[in-house]
Amino acid sequence: MTRPPLPPFTRDTAIQKVRMAEDGWNTRNPEKVSLAYTEDCKWRNRAEFVTGRADIVALLTRKWTRELDYRLIKELWAFEGNRIAVRFAYEYHDDSGQWYRAYGNENWEFAADGLMQWRLASINEAPIAAADRKFHWDASGPRPADHASLSELGF
Repeated sequence: MTRPPLPPFTRDTAIQKVRMAEDGWNTRNPEKVSLAYTEDCKWRNRAEFVTGRADIVALLTRKWTRELDYRLIKELWAFEGNRIAVRFAYEYHDDSGQWYRAYGNENWEFAADGLMQWRLASINEAPIAAADRKFHWDASGPRPADHASLSELGF
Protein backbone atom coordinates (compact mmCIF):
# COMPACT_ATOMS: atom_id res chain seq x y z
CA MET A 1 0.00 0.00 0.00
CA THR A 2 1.24 3.49 -0.81
CA ARG A 3 -0.19 6.82 0.18
CA PRO A 4 0.77 9.44 -2.43
CA PRO A 5 2.19 11.93 -2.68
CA LEU A 6 5.44 10.14 -1.92
CA PRO A 7 8.73 11.58 -0.70
CA PRO A 8 10.90 13.32 -1.60
CA PHE A 9 8.41 16.19 -1.47
CA THR A 10 8.22 19.27 -3.64
CA ARG A 11 6.50 22.41 -2.39
CA ASP A 12 3.30 21.41 -4.19
CA THR A 13 3.30 17.81 -2.95
CA ALA A 14 4.10 18.92 0.61
CA ILE A 15 1.14 21.33 0.52
CA GLN A 16 -1.02 18.50 -0.83
CA LYS A 17 0.12 16.16 1.97
CA VAL A 18 -0.66 18.81 4.60
CA ARG A 19 -4.17 19.39 3.23
CA MET A 20 -4.83 15.66 3.06
CA ALA A 21 -3.84 15.36 6.73
CA GLU A 22 -6.08 18.31 7.66
CA ASP A 23 -9.04 16.84 5.80
CA GLY A 24 -8.49 13.45 7.43
CA TRP A 25 -8.31 14.88 10.95
CA ASN A 26 -11.44 16.97 10.35
CA THR A 27 -13.40 13.73 9.87
CA ARG A 28 -12.73 12.97 13.56
CA ASN A 29 -12.64 9.28 12.59
CA PRO A 30 -9.74 7.71 14.54
CA GLU A 31 -9.65 4.51 12.49
CA LYS A 32 -9.58 6.38 9.17
CA VAL A 33 -6.96 8.84 10.40
CA SER A 34 -4.73 6.02 11.69
CA LEU A 35 -4.40 4.59 8.16
CA ALA A 36 -2.16 7.53 7.18
CA TYR A 37 0.50 6.22 9.60
CA THR A 38 2.81 3.21 9.50
CA GLU A 39 1.85 0.22 11.66
CA ASP A 40 4.68 1.14 14.08
CA CYS A 41 4.45 4.94 13.81
CA LYS A 42 5.85 6.83 16.80
CA TRP A 43 4.04 9.89 18.14
CA ARG A 44 4.69 12.54 20.72
CA ASN A 45 1.43 14.40 21.22
CA ARG A 46 1.88 17.04 23.90
CA ALA A 47 3.46 14.99 26.73
CA GLU A 48 1.98 11.67 25.60
CA PHE A 49 4.06 9.11 23.71
CA VAL A 50 2.37 6.40 21.66
CA THR A 51 3.52 3.78 19.17
CA GLY A 52 1.46 2.05 16.52
CA ARG A 53 -1.98 2.40 15.01
CA ALA A 54 -3.89 0.88 17.94
CA ASP A 55 -2.40 3.49 20.31
CA ILE A 56 -3.10 6.25 17.77
CA VAL A 57 -6.76 5.17 17.54
CA ALA A 58 -7.03 5.13 21.36
CA LEU A 59 -5.45 8.59 21.69
CA LEU A 60 -7.66 10.12 18.99
CA THR A 61 -10.79 8.47 20.42
CA ARG A 62 -10.07 10.05 23.82
CA LYS A 63 -9.24 13.37 22.18
CA TRP A 64 -12.42 13.66 20.12
CA THR A 65 -14.60 12.47 23.00
CA ARG A 66 -13.44 15.56 24.94
CA GLU A 67 -12.91 18.01 22.06
CA LEU A 68 -16.39 18.53 20.61
CA ASP A 69 -17.16 20.23 17.27
CA TYR A 70 -13.44 20.08 16.48
CA ARG A 71 -12.28 22.07 13.43
CA LEU A 72 -8.65 22.15 12.33
CA ILE A 73 -6.52 24.17 9.91
CA LYS A 74 -2.95 23.09 9.04
CA GLU A 75 -0.39 25.06 7.05
CA LEU A 76 2.94 24.06 5.56
CA TRP A 77 5.91 25.61 7.37
CA ALA A 78 8.87 23.82 5.79
CA PHE A 79 9.83 20.61 4.00
CA GLU A 80 12.89 18.68 2.90
CA GLY A 81 13.19 15.18 1.50
CA ASN A 82 10.83 12.96 3.50
CA ARG A 83 10.10 15.52 6.24
CA ILE A 84 7.40 18.16 6.56
CA ALA A 85 6.91 20.77 9.29
CA VAL A 86 3.45 22.27 9.79
CA ARG A 87 1.80 24.78 12.02
CA PHE A 88 -1.82 24.41 12.94
CA ALA A 89 -4.70 25.75 14.95
CA TYR A 90 -7.97 24.12 15.92
CA GLU A 91 -11.10 25.10 17.79
CA TYR A 92 -13.38 22.94 19.89
CA HIS A 93 -15.61 23.12 22.94
CA ASP A 94 -15.84 20.88 25.98
CA ASP A 95 -18.98 19.30 27.41
CA SER A 96 -19.70 22.45 29.44
CA GLY A 97 -19.80 24.58 26.25
CA GLN A 98 -16.47 26.37 26.85
CA TRP A 99 -14.68 27.01 23.54
CA TYR A 100 -10.91 26.69 23.11
CA ARG A 101 -8.39 27.47 20.42
CA ALA A 102 -5.26 25.34 20.30
CA TYR A 103 -2.09 26.29 18.43
CA GLY A 104 0.84 24.11 17.61
CA ASN A 105 3.57 22.77 15.43
CA GLU A 106 4.14 19.29 14.08
CA ASN A 107 7.20 17.65 12.58
CA TRP A 108 6.48 14.71 10.32
CA GLU A 109 8.73 12.06 8.83
CA PHE A 110 7.47 9.76 6.08
CA ALA A 111 8.42 6.28 4.93
CA ALA A 112 9.05 5.69 1.22
CA ASP A 113 5.43 4.47 0.81
CA GLY A 114 4.06 7.88 1.87
CA LEU A 115 2.84 6.74 5.29
CA MET A 116 3.92 8.86 8.24
CA GLN A 117 6.39 7.03 10.48
CA TRP A 118 7.09 9.72 13.05
CA ARG A 119 4.95 12.61 14.35
CA LEU A 120 6.07 15.13 16.95
CA ALA A 121 3.40 17.62 18.08
CA SER A 122 3.70 20.58 20.42
CA ILE A 123 0.35 22.11 21.35
CA ASN A 124 -0.87 24.99 23.54
CA GLU A 125 -4.45 26.06 24.02
CA ALA A 126 -6.44 28.89 25.50
CA PRO A 127 -10.13 29.39 26.27
CA ILE A 128 -12.00 31.68 23.89
CA ALA A 129 -15.49 33.15 23.82
CA ALA A 130 -17.86 31.54 21.33
CA ALA A 131 -18.08 34.94 19.62
CA ASP A 132 -14.30 34.86 19.02
CA ARG A 133 -14.35 31.64 17.00
CA LYS A 134 -12.82 31.90 13.54
CA PHE A 135 -13.36 28.41 12.13
CA HIS A 136 -16.90 28.34 10.78
CA TRP A 137 -17.80 25.48 8.49
CA ASP A 138 -19.98 22.41 8.72
CA ALA A 139 -18.25 20.17 11.28
CA SER A 140 -19.19 17.07 9.28
CA GLY A 141 -16.80 17.85 6.44
CA PRO A 142 -13.47 19.34 5.40
CA ARG A 143 -12.63 23.03 5.51
CA PRO A 144 -14.07 24.65 2.38
CA ALA A 145 -11.50 25.70 -0.22
CA ASP A 146 -12.54 29.36 0.14
CA HIS A 147 -12.20 29.44 3.97
CA ALA A 148 -9.36 31.62 5.23
CA SER A 149 -5.98 29.99 5.93
CA LEU A 150 -4.04 30.46 9.14
CA SER A 151 -1.95 33.19 7.50
CA GLU A 152 -5.05 34.96 6.22
CA LEU A 153 -6.55 34.82 9.72
CA GLY A 154 -3.38 36.31 11.20
CA PHE A 155 -2.51 33.23 13.24
